[in-house]
Amino acid sequence: MSNHAPLTVERHCDVAVIGGSAAGLAAALQLGRQRRSVIVVDSGEPRNAPAAHMHSYLGHEGLPPSELTARGREDVRSYGGEVLAGRAVDVTRTDDDRFRVELTGGHSLIARRVLAATGLVDELPDIDGLAEHWGRDVIHCPFCHGYEVRDRRIVQIVTHPRGLHTAPLFRQLSTRLTVVLHDPVDVDGSELDALRAGGADVVHGQVSRIVTGADGHVAGVELADDVRIDADAVVVSPRFTARVEPFVALGLRPAAHPTGLGDHVATDETGATAVPGLYAAGNVTDPSQQVLQAAADGSRVGAMISFSLAHDDLRAAARPSANEADWDHRYGGDQIWSGNANGTLVKEISGLAPGRALDVGAGEGGDAVWLAEQGWKVTASDVSQRALDRVDVEAKRRGLHVERHHADANALDAYEAAAFDLVSAQYASIPRTPDGRGVRNLLHAVAPGGRLLVVGHDLEPMRMPIDTAAHSRGFDPDAYVRVDDFAAALADSSAWDIEVHEKRPRPAGAASAAHHVDDIVLRARRSTS
Repeated sequence: MSNHAPLTVERHCDVAVIGGSAAGLAAALQLGRQRRSVIVVDSGEPRNAPAAHMHSYLGHEGLPPSELTARGREDVRSYGGEVLAGRAVDVTRTDDDRFRVELTGGHSLIARRVLAATGLVDELPDIDGLAEHWGRDVIHCPFCHGYEVRDRRIVQIVTHPRGLHTAPLFRQLSTRLTVVLHDPVDVDGSELDALRAGGADVVHGQVSRIVTGADGHVAGVELADDVRIDADAVVVSPRFTARVEPFVALGLRPAAHPTGLGDHVATDETGATAVPGLYAAGNVTDPSQQVLQAAADGSRVGAMISFSLAHDDLRAAARPSANEADWDHRYGGDQIWSGNANGTLVKEISGLAPGRALDVGAGEGGDAVWLAEQGWKVTASDVSQRALDRVDVEAKRRGLHVERHHADANALDAYEAAAFDLVSAQYASIPRTPDGRGVRNLLHAVAPGGRLLVVGHDLEPMRMPIDTAAHSRGFDPDAYVRVDDFAAALADSSAWDIEVHEKRPRPAGAASAAHHVDDIVLRARRSTS
C-alpha cells in the first residue's frame, strides 16, 4: 500500500446492522441471501452476556449464548456479510439520502438502510450483591432460566407493581417461593391473596443485600431489619433502557413501554421506525423477547428491508452488485496501491513461458501491467469499473495492451473456461458463498497444464481482540475467500498438483500494513489430461 492509503476507511454497503446478537445476525443472514452487501457492527456487549446457557431455543436448547453468536457470525460470513468488532457512535443522513455511520477509531460506513439491533440495558434494583449474581443465581425470566431453579428456594423481590406478573409461573416451578414486597410497592391485594392461598410466602420488607455462600452462589436475602430469608435463586424485574444513542441525531426517540418498566423503539409491522430508512429489531423494540423470538424478529425485519431495497432498485431499473459500490468508492480518490507488482507473483512465475494470464481482483493494475511487460497476454478482471479504468490508463501510458474484464468473481461463469495459462489472485477480496462459486470460477479458468497462484494475508493477527470503546475494525477478513479454501478444493482432486502451500514473510512489493506480516501462498498446476 502506498503512502496515500488512509489510516481509516469509508465503506459502502446496502445495509449497516448495528448490533450483532441474535436479531442483528438473523437480519444480516436474510439480507446476505438476497445478495445484499451487509456490514454488522458489534461492540460485544449482548444483554445475555452473564448467562452460561440459553433455553427454549428449538434445536439449540442449552447452548451457550456465545456459541450461538459464533455460529451466527459464521452463517453471515458464509454469504459474504461482514461482522466488524466496533461501536457505532453516530448515525446521520447524507446529502443523497443515505446514512453515514461513524465508528470508534474513525472508520465509517455509508449505507442505504440501517437496522438498529442494539438491544437494551437492564437496570437492576440498587441492592448490594445483586449485580454480582445477575444472569446466574439472580434471574428475571421464568422461561429463560426458571426450569433450572425448579424445586429450589426462590425469593422474588418485587420492586414494581408489574413485578408480580411472573410470580404465578415461579410458583408453578417451586413449592418454596417467597415473594418480598420491597418497600414501597403498591400491588393488587387480590394477587397477594391468591399467592398465599397457592402456598407462596409473602413478606413485606426492604431488601438490604444478597447473601453469598461459601461456594460463591446465592445463599439468602437479608432484609433491612436483619431478617434473613434462605434462597438458592433470586428473581427481580429490572427496568430497561433502549440503546438508541447512535441514532439521536436522526431524531429517533424511544417511547415508554406499556409495562412502565422502561422504554423501547416503536416500529410498524415491517420493522420500520419513524425515521425513513431506519429499521429496528430485537430487544430494542420488545424487551420480552427471548433469543429465539429476537432471532425471528431480526429475520422478519431483514426480509422487509430486502423488499424495500428491491422495490427501489426495480423503480430505478437497476440491479447493483453487492460490493461494486464499495470498491468504486475506494478507487474514486487518490491512488491506493504502489503500482508495483506483488513480490510473490514476481517470484513464483519467474521462469514460466508467457501465455494467457487472468489477474483476478486486478485493482489499479500493478500486477497486470507487470505481466504484460513480461510478454503475457493479460486480462485484468475486477468488480470495480473505476479500477479497470485505472488499469487502462496505466497500460496505455506504458504502451501496453491489457484486456479488461468487468466481472464479479462470484457471478455464474464469471471467466472463460480453461482459457488461461496463469490465473493469479493477489490479495483478492472475493466474498464467500456457501457453494464456493468464486473458488470454482477461478479453478475452471485455468487451462490444462496452467497454474493457479493465490496469495492472501495470514489472518490470525487480524483476529486479535480489540477495545471497541476506542477502536473498530475496518474489514472482516473472514467474510472473504481464503487461500485455504482453494487448497481444500484442490486437495482431493487428481487433476491438480499443489506445488506450494505455505506461510511465509510478506515480500517487498506486496500490499503492506502493520498487521500484515506474513502471507499464505498457494501455487498449483492443473494436469494436461
